[in-house]
Amino acid sequence: MKYQPISSELFSGNREKLAKLLSPGAIAIFQSNDLMPTSADGLMPFVQDADLYYLSGIDQEETILVIFPDFPDDKMREILFVKQTDEHIAVWEGHKYTKQEASEASGIKTIIWVDKFEQVLSGLMAEAQEVYLNSNEHIRAVVEVETRNARFTKWCQAQYPLHNYRKVAPLMHELRAIKSRSEVQQIATACDITEKGFRRILEFVRPGVAEYEIEAEYLHEFIRNRSNGFSYEPIIASGDSACVLHYLENNKICKQGEVLLMDVGASYAGYHADMTRSIPVGGRFNKRQRSVYDAVLRVKRAAMEMLVPGNTIQKYHHEVGQLMESELIGLGLLDRTDVKNQDPSHPVYKKYFMHGTSHHLGLNVHDVANVYRPLEPGMVLTVEPGIYIPEEGLGIRLENNVVIQSDGVLDLMKHIPVDPEEIEDLMNA
Repeated sequence: MKYQPISSELFSGNREKLAKLLSPGAIAIFQSNDLMPTSADGLMPFVQDADLYYLSGIDQEETILVIFPDFPDDKMREILFVKQTDEHIAVWEGHKYTKQEASEASGIKTIIWVDKFEQVLSGLMAEAQEVYLNSNEHIRAVVEVETRNARFTKWCQAQYPLHNYRKVAPLMHELRAIKSRSEVQQIATACDITEKGFRRILEFVRPGVAEYEIEAEYLHEFIRNRSNGFSYEPIIASGDSACVLHYLENNKICKQGEVLLMDVGASYAGYHADMTRSIPVGGRFNKRQRSVYDAVLRVKRAAMEMLVPGNTIQKYHHEVGQLMESELIGLGLLDRTDVKNQDPSHPVYKKYFMHGTSHHLGLNVHDVANVYRPLEPGMVLTVEPGIYIPEEGLGIRLENNVVIQSDGVLDLMKHIPVDPEEIEDLMNA
């Protein structure tokens, strides 16, 4: 790992919270992610299952976590199973956790090699009344590859068919929606690294540079600051490409007179930043670009004020839509007749602002949470309105990451330039 070690107190605290939500006599079992193949003997970079990481801090494949709060032997109430290394693995793959290192990282005292898991599980299941198993229940998930958790669920239910099985995902969604102080600090660090990348870009961008060169500049700055790299595939979209919401080619040359939209974020210690900025390639916005930029910025600032405890995502998105409707009328993109005659289920503002304004952020970029749950202090969300005008070759989106508090949001990106005059000054310094 490139990041600085995190205190095991974070993960121990997370396990304690989960243990309180389990039913009496229940056991919960979490599997790591697989190493994913590309083709031939190639492998993708390993990304840990977010729930297992949240509960253990272990960033390694072939890891299993068992939590059994009511087991008679207190040494077996938390067990971490990790891959046993050998000389061959050490030479070809590098260092793996020792038992002591795994214990120090996770705060779990009982560490067992993973090849003993089935043998140990037999004794645990004999005492278990219910079994909580994990699955990916993110409402936007598209899962076409069978995961390690899914394979284990089928095996466990076949091996122990008379147990009662329950879903642990709703409990994890409940817990992970509220970030601890330590988690907020990790996200803040990811935001700080993202700021460094953006400031580097403001000095670098000029007419004639390629989008992929800008991507490379970000990556350089992220990695040199202990990031694992991008939180997600970066969007570096100049001109009309900014109107493609998930533009990923990043292969065009940036031209004088265009606006460059960049949706990027650094990953740090498993946590993510998610920033969007739109800048003038030539260093100055023209009048029309500035008008659209100012409209988006006004909506962003107003939206941040709406993120208060008790509000709901559904109500909030509706209120932001009304703000955007007014701005689009002011820009001449809509008129009041359009609004008067619109179908309320398909508001006309969505022609130019077709995505949501906010989503939860944390160990996943689109973090798990119940979207019908009212906002609470400790939730971390993005704020990202945008206006996209394909006929003008112009797309502008602005995005910050904020923490819900009882007295207004904490803006984790308040130090990242967003004021148009400041951006122009930095680009022309």
